[in-house]
Parts: sequence; C-alpha cells; structure tokens
Amino acid sequence: MKKSPLRYAYNRIKLLLVNTSQSNEGLILKAITKNCPKTFIEFGFHPAQYNCIKLSDFVGLLIDADSDTVKLAKALLPKRIEVMNVFLTLANLDVVINKFTKLGVLSVDIDGNDYWILEGLMPTKPNVIAVEYNASLGLNSITVPYDPAFERNANHCTGWYHGASITALVKLCARYGYKLVAVSTSGGNAFFTPEANELPSLDPVTAYRENSLRNRWSKTTASEQWEKIKDLPYVTI
Repeated sequence: MKKSPLRYAYNRIKLLLVNTSQSNEGLILKAITKNCPKTFIEFGFHPAQYNCIKLSDFVGLLIDADSDTVKLAKALLPKRIEVMNVFLTLANLDVVINKFTKLGVLSVDIDGNDYWILEGLMPTKPNVIAVEYNASLGLNSITVPYDPAFERNANHCTGWYHGASITALVKLCARYGYKLVAVSTSGGNAFFTPEANELPSLDPVTAYRENSLRNRWSKTTASEQWEKIKDLPYVTI
C-alpha cells in the first residue's frame, strides 16, 4: 500500500526529532527561564525544531499558519503542548493574549509582521521574550510596514524583506521595560528579560550578528543583502 505524503513526512521527522532549535536558542532559553512561570507561546515553528523545544517541563502553545506543519506537530508532540493553525494578525491576537494568566516565554518568528505582533502582545507581560531579528537590515532602526496579509516571498524575490532590525526591537522592548540579554550564535534571535532581571544588558551594536545560515545558503553578506532591499518601504523606529 502506498504511503501518504503526510505519513512519510511524519516518519522522517520522528527520526530527526532530537530536541533541537535552529542554533543555540533552546540552550539560551533553558538557562534564562529557571525562575519564570512554566508556560510558553511560540509562533512560527517546525515540529522538530523550535526555540522552546528544550523546555520539557513547560506547558505550551505553538501556532503556525501552515496546516501541514500543524498536522505533523499534533501527531508528534506531547499533549502538554497545544498546536493551532492560525495566521496571526493584529485583529486576532486574543487567542494568544488570553491563553495563560502568567506567561513564561513568548517566542516570535513569523518572517513578516514580527515587530507589530510583538508590540500587540506586550500586554501578556512575558517573563522572557525571544524574537527573530532580520540581520539583513543591519543596525538600521527599521521595520517593514504592517500588512495583515504579509508574505515575505511575495514582497521581494529574495525573501530578505521582512521583520525588523535588532535595533528596532531593542527600542520596542525598552519601551515596555525589557532589556536585551542574549543573541543566538547563528545571528537570528534576540532574547529579552525585564530590566529588574540580574542578567547584564547588552548593547545591540556589539551584540548584533549576521545571520550565518542565510549568508551560507545565499553566498552573500548582510550588507550585500541590504543593498538588494534598501529601497523598499520601511518604518523608522
């Protein structure tokens, strides 16, 4: 009997499911969440690779707009993790805001309206924020304009036009009392905690790293990527 594509993918991912994140995001979160509520919400994920994957004693909610990703996650992941198929916009954030009374970790990686969605979710007052920054934007304090139907590959052929710079995200988080405390080794995710946390604050200029994975597959540098997208619309933060 011929196997369905979904079943084949399920079996392949099950073999690969070894508790990984894209770089060292999982290790960073495990280190900085020791004293926070054991709950997390993450959107933009893969069932075998997501930022909160090492938080094995946390209850969580994973959200993604891709229905196949959600089906695989529901088949593979433990029952303590709820999985939802939702394309998040500013109009439907209640599904996130009302999920937990106390939120331990909020992880945002949607390659699009990351800045605007994170801003809309600040009322959840997470203990830790993990958010993808777009290294292709360099240290320019900018984000893409909000578009409820944003799709990065439709907005530019390179797929490099999305999200916000690390500088813009640091400014946003600072407005709500958070400081930058870590950046992933691959240069993609920034981590924030409340100002009162004992961890030292990092300067985004020195903490910034280029996205090594993007540089490798595209055979370009962040400055070369910026040259391709610098004339597109941006909002200065």
